[in-house]
Amino acid sequence: MRIGTFVLAAQFPGQGPGEALHRSVRSAEAAEAAGLDSVWLAEHHFVPYGVCPSAVTLAALLLGRTRTIRVGTAVSVLPNHHPVALGEQAALLHLTSGGRFSLGVGRGGPWVDLEVFGGGLDAYENGFPEALGLLLDWLRKPRVAGRGERFGFREVAVVPRADEPPAGGVAPSPGPEVVVACTSPKSVRLAARQGLPMLLGMHCGDEEKAEMVALWRAAAREAGHPPEAVEGAAHVSAGVAQLADSPGDALETLVKTMPGWLRQGLDAHVTVDDRRRVMRDPVAYTELLCAMHPVGPPRLAADRLAATSERTGITRFALLVEGSGDLAATEENVRRLGADVLPLLA
Repeated sequence: MRIGTFVLAAQFPGQGPGEALHRSVRSAEAAEAAGLDSVWLAEHHFVPYGVCPSAVTLAALLLGRTRTIRVGTAVSVLPNHHPVALGEQAALLHLTSGGRFSLGVGRGGPWVDLEVFGGGLDAYENGFPEALGLLLDWLRKPRVAGRGERFGFREVAVVPRADEPPAGGVAPSPGPEVVVACTSPKSVRLAARQGLPMLLGMHCGDEEKAEMVALWRAAAREAGHPPEAVEGAAHVSAGVAQLADSPGDALETLVKTMPGWLRQGLDAHVTVDDRRRVMRDPVAYTELLCAMHPVGPPRLAADRLAATSERTGITRFALLVEGSGDLAATEENVRRLGADVLPLLA
């Protein structure tokens, strides 16, 4: 089982974006020191829910500051990026980090980002498969042309090639890992046809995640992927982790802080077409997350992670550890995740 952190760069009430970003960087460095497997970085625009607008840029910084931990995006919002530009950045980070970079991509939401960056609503509603296909071509082929409805260009050379040996390597590489955020059967089937592992959201319970994994496996087999690749796909489950000596203390920490952040952050989202949004109740949502995920003493946390893995077949986790909103508390939370929970899962 591989345990990593999920970094939203959340801006809590009364904080500035610099404080949120500093906490994010320090939590990633603490994750490597604690012996965790990975750090996953979110991308958001124009909202305090998360103040990192470029997960790839922050990944580059963290890859330069660390030596062993894997750093991934969770996710880079594909409708806001040209797939070739994102592919070039992913290849660069893969090659210069010794193969420690993972590229997580998703289609995001119907937010005003689509207007600002010029993708438009169609890029969100219909354009993701074309964009993903072009991105994968760029990471796998020596020359690529754009022949889709949205991206059309003459054949060009891929430089640098993502499948060259990364820094310190001598053998060819398959390129950076690509993970797809999946929130619907349509996106699950798309990821499965490409043989790409899924990133499943922290709002999903074990039952829903198990159903999505089963659907992915069926679609991957139907697409002709070999059985060992289907069964061995390394999907990632997002969640929340808060450790304390008693369940009540962990719950109290998050219920005091997360609702204010959720209310402020989620309310700031603006849809590109002014469609009405139904927002979750922040307190109820916080309590739901605490009930589903490793929130409590180390033994309870380990048991919940093991139960999720057994129920779903997922062995990789990306856990939000900054729910307290406090730097020192976040670093201690990460330290305990490594020192007190990992040994129970060994």
